[in-house]
Amino acid sequence: MASDLESQSPWKGGVGDFSERSIRFAFIRKVYVILGLQLLITTSIVLTLSYVNAAREYLGEHMWVFWTSFGISIVLIIVLVCIPNLRRTVPANYICLFAFTLAESFLVGSIASLYAPDAVCMAIGICAAVCLALTLFAFNTKFDFTLWGGFLYVFLVIVVIFGLFSAVFYTSYSEFRILNLVYASLGALVFSLYLVFDTQLMLGGKHKYSLNPEEYVFAALNLYLDIINLFILILLLVGGGRR
Repeated sequence: MASDLESQSPWKGGVGDFSERSIRFAFIRKVYVILGLQLLITTSIVLTLSYVNAAREYLGEHMWVFWTSFGISIVLIIVLVCIPNLRRTVPANYICLFAFTLAESFLVGSIASLYAPDAVCMAIGICAAVCLALTLFAFNTKFDFTLWGGFLYVFLVIVVIFGLFSAVFYTSYSEFRILNLVYASLGALVFSLYLVFDTQLMLGGKHKYSLNPEEYVFAALNLYLDIINLFILILLLVGGGRR
């Protein structure tokens, strides 16, 4: 991961500056095109699995869809993260990313099918608004979040451990609802910060660290996972209409 980050000095004038800005702009545009296609695929599958009763019933009776999607997602994300040459090689990187997106879409769709369709739509709308606001904030703030990667990782580990202990040791339904609310709120906060962090890594420029422009698949993957995790946690918060 460290090899994927490069120190950024302040932009300077001249032809080199124009060339570097052009490369970074093309990189950002490519990342958002890929991310947009990923989110379009995921949203379509999630809404289909939420609104089509036959699909909801099938998922409820066949848990293999969830576990297969989960297994494929884990394998592909390990491959994409741990093999830099693969994620930089066309078309292997696009094939792996597309396969991961499909697996993750069915995984998220399986979770969303447990909730009322209106709760799913509300979560999608809230998530879209939050992500837009956070992206605009990341583009315009002078605060450099790329320096806080280690702290964000620690916060993420704390939230995960808290979630595991909450699931194991809760004693009543009312206690579970409270713990679920706290867990989802903390998780949503952490992934909101991660979205700002990963957006600034992509932007480069004045930020201390940035992604190599060749890492467009890795950048899209980071942002996609931030948004998906944020959506799931928002769904936990608004999913009072659970089946």
